[in-house]
Amino acid sequence: MCSKALMLTDVNKWFGPIHALRNINLSINEGEVIALLGDNGAGKSTLIKLIAGIEAFDSGEIKIQNEVIDKQQYNVKNARKLGIETVYQSGSLGEQQSVWRNLFLGRHIRNRFGFIDQKQERQQAQQLLKKLDFRGVGANIDSCVSQLSGGERQGLAIGRAMLFNAKLVILDEPTTALSLGEVEKVLCFIEQLQAQRRACLLITHNMNDAYRVADRFVVMDRGTIVAEYSKTEMDQQSLQHALLAAVGRGAA
Repeated sequence: MCSKALMLTDVNKWFGPIHALRNINLSINEGEVIALLGDNGAGKSTLIKLIAGIEAFDSGEIKIQNEVIDKQQYNVKNARKLGIETVYQSGSLGEQQSVWRNLFLGRHIRNRFGFIDQKQERQQAQQLLKKLDFRGVGANIDSCVSQLSGGERQGLAIGRAMLFNAKLVILDEPTTALSLGEVEKVLCFIEQLQAQRRACLLITHNMNDAYRVADRFVVMDRGTIVAEYSKTEMDQQSLQHALLAAVGRGAA
């Protein structure tokens, strides 16, 4: 049986009288990259906040690694324990702190006396940067995050998810406002996640990026999933036309 990193069944979310998410059914397989597509206001941000444990589920079922999760007890802390990490567009790095300190921010390695084990953290940080193929300033674990490029910052946040053995990494517009070279770096980081059999949910408006790395494409419109496509079914141009048609049907 294929291992499901995540499965949502009949998930709904209200904000007062606003029905923000309607009967969402979504599954993500281990090692699969899914691109979540749709216009602003389609419900993508609300959906990832539910998966990340920031917002509460009003109804429906959530399974992580094929196990039903108590949605009443589900929160950010539990999501992380269950292997779900989220990298937001705005970033969650300490600008004035070093690379290695950022990697362990809030989740330090401690020795038997309860003190932070800086030696162990630095060793793991160095190994991770080598695995991610960081170069120049970014390859120095003592570099300040403010010195890193946009692509390196995204890579550092993705690397942190790898370090804590994430089973599902949610990426919220990771290539926004990056140069072509920096976009390439981020896409390579996503491909590393896939190679390590980690699932990835990619939120993006960039069809080129989506088609490059995603296995499936899930289209949202006005709080519902209106279409799903597999990369094996169509080329990029056909996907673009199908996306526009699906959003048009959802708005009808």
